[in-house]
This record gives sequence, C-alpha cells and structure tokens, in this order.
Amino acid sequence: MFAPDKHSQQQKKTAPNLGTIEVTLNQSEYHRGEWLRLMLETDKARKHLQDDDKKRLDLRVRDIQFLKKELQLKLEETLEEIDTLEVLQSRVVKALEACREPLRVTLLCLEERNKRVPSERVHDEVESELQEEKEVIENVSSVLQQALQQITEQIRLCRSAKCNVEKDLREKYEAECIDNACTIMTTHSVKSQEQYSGPNPVLASLTVNPRQWEEVSEINISTAEQQKTNSVFLRSVVESLLEQTAGDMRKQIHATTAAFRLNVHKIKSTKSQMEDQLVKIQSEIASQRRIKEDLLLNIKENEHFLSLAQARLELRRQRPLKEQCHDPAQAQLLAEVQQLADHINRLHEAVNQSEEEQRSLTRCELELQESINMKAISLYIDEVSCAQYRESVVIHNF
Repeated sequence: MFAPDKHSQQQKKTAPNLGTIEVTLNQSEYHRGEWLRLMLETDKARKHLQDDDKKRLDLRVRDIQFLKKELQLKLEETLEEIDTLEVLQSRVVKALEACREPLRVTLLCLEERNKRVPSERVHDEVESELQEEKEVIENVSSVLQQALQQITEQIRLCRSAKCNVEKDLREKYEAECIDNACTIMTTHSVKSQEQYSGPNPVLASLTVNPRQWEEVSEINISTAEQQKTNSVFLRSVVESLLEQTAGDMRKQIHATTAAFRLNVHKIKSTKSQMEDQLVKIQSEIASQRRIKEDLLLNIKENEHFLSLAQARLELRRQRPLKEQCHDPAQAQLLAEVQQLADHINRLHEAVNQSEEEQRSLTRCELELQESINMKAISLYIDEVSCAQYRESVVIHNF
C-alpha cells in the first residue's frame, strides 16, 4: 500500500503545467509573427535600398558618361589643335631653312663685291641694299626662331593638358566600369568575388565630395580650352608673321635686284662713255703723231730753203768790194733767212707741244684703259658673279 502511493506522488510532481505551456506557445507564435513581419519589412526595405542603390549608381554612371563625353570632345579638339600646331611648326622650320640660302647669297655678294679694285669700292646703292637685305633676313630668322620656340612651348602645354584629360578619361572609364559592375552585382557574384578577393582596401577618394570630383574635370576641361584659345591666337599671330616676313624678304630682295640692275646700267653707260672717249683719245693720238711727222717734214723743207738763202748770202759776199751793196736782193735774202729761222723755231716749238700733247693724251689713254678695266671687273662682279648667285634665291610663301 505504501509503494503505490509514493509513485503517484512522483508522477504528480513531474507532470507538465498546461498553463505554462500555453503561455510559451502563445509567446512563440507572437515572436514568430513578429519575425515574419520583420523579415517582410527587411525584404521591403532591402528592395527599396536596392532600388535606390541602382538609381544612384545609374545616375552616377550617367554623370560619369556626361563628363566623359565632355572630356572626349575636349581631347579630340586638343589633339586636333596639337596636329595643327605641329603642321605650323613644320612650316616655321621650313621658313627658317628657306632663309639660309638667301642669307648665304647675300654674304657671298658682299664678299664678291669686296674683290673690286679699291677705287671702285664705293658705298653705292647696291652696297646699301645688300646690307639692308642682310639685316632683313637676319631679323626674319630671329623672329621666326622666337615663333618656333613659342610654338614648341604651346605644343608642350597642349600635350600637358591632353595628358591630364586622358588621365581623367581613364579614371572616369574605370569608375564607370566599377559602377556598372556594382549595378549588375548580385549576392552570387559577391560570394564568387569574395573567394578571390583579399581584404578591402581603404578608399582615400571617399574624402572627395561630388563637387570636388566634378571640379577636377572642369579644371582639366577649362585648362584644355584655355590652351586651345592660346594656341588659336598664337597660330593667328604666326600665320600673319609668316606672311609678313616672306613679303618683307621678297620686297627687299626685289629692291636689291633693282639696285643691281640700275648699277649695272650705270656701269655699262659709264664704261661705254669711257670707251667712246678712249676711241677719241686714240684717234687724237694718231692725229698728233701725223701732225708731228708733218711738222718735222715741214721743218726739213724750211731748213732746206734756209740753207739755200744762207748759201746765196754767202755766195754774194764773194762779189767785188764795190759790188757789195745792200740792194733789195740782199735785203730780201736777209729777211728770208730771218723769217725762215723764225718759222723753223716755231715749228720746233709746235713739235715739242705736239709731243707734250701726245704724252698727255697717252696718260689719258692709260687712265681710261685702267678705268675701263676696273669698270669691266665691277660689271662682271655685279652682272655675272652676283647675278649667278642670286638666281637661286626665290622666296615663296612660308
């Protein structure tokens, strides 16, 4: 009887409390409902966040694409401007090379004209124009050299702006690829990526706000635009400079050529006048020689007649003393002797004067021949030597 009573008491002590169980069940059902609502709210919030992420990423991609288009356009404009500057640079280099031959010819002409005889080395119009031509070409070369340096520097600045734009474009492209990848990224792709990715690096660029991010591209675009504006202005100046310098050189070369032609004409005219005078001088020398011969012949004839008159006088002295009267015949013979002696003396003076005239004419002849030879040398230098040098000088548009 004792044992069964004890067993029933133990069952009574271990039997579950139905009230507690009910509370537990209700509480579990309540929490389960709350968790279901929490999961629904979480799913809704997650979907909303995912939608916002996609919208923000899409908007960001569009912003990047917009700046990329602006940068790409500015890059193309900068590349085109660099190409144009390089073409202009090549033109200036060729213009500088085109100055070398005219300057060489000018210096050769100056050197060639120094070969004239000292008396012909006058500072004439040709000399002045050659010196002016030398200065013009040297000034043109100096100006073109400065322009070449400015173009080279502008190309460097444009290339620097191009490099900044290209770097910005690369970074924009990388950012666009990353944001596009973020847009299409899923939980599966994240798990796959996590298997191969290490620890996440610290992004220093997160310290850049959107305005600063945009300003970087705006600065690059503005810098490229400014360099393009500077380049366009420089090209305009250089184009005008090329046209002006080519015109200045052509004008001066034409002036020098005209001075050469005028000087050649003057030398030919002077040389022709000298040659005419030389012919006259030589003719006069021949005439003087003939007149001298005639004078000498006339002297001999008069000396013969003087000898005859003197012989007659000598013979009449042999008359008898009473017959030696001073008759008209004697007076005539004495007068004849005196007159013939005077004529002969005058004829000798004429011969001496003729010889002096011949010597004077001969000096003039030698001087004229020397002057004609000097003019011939000067004419050859200006008309032949310098003209041959200057044939190669042709100034085209730079």
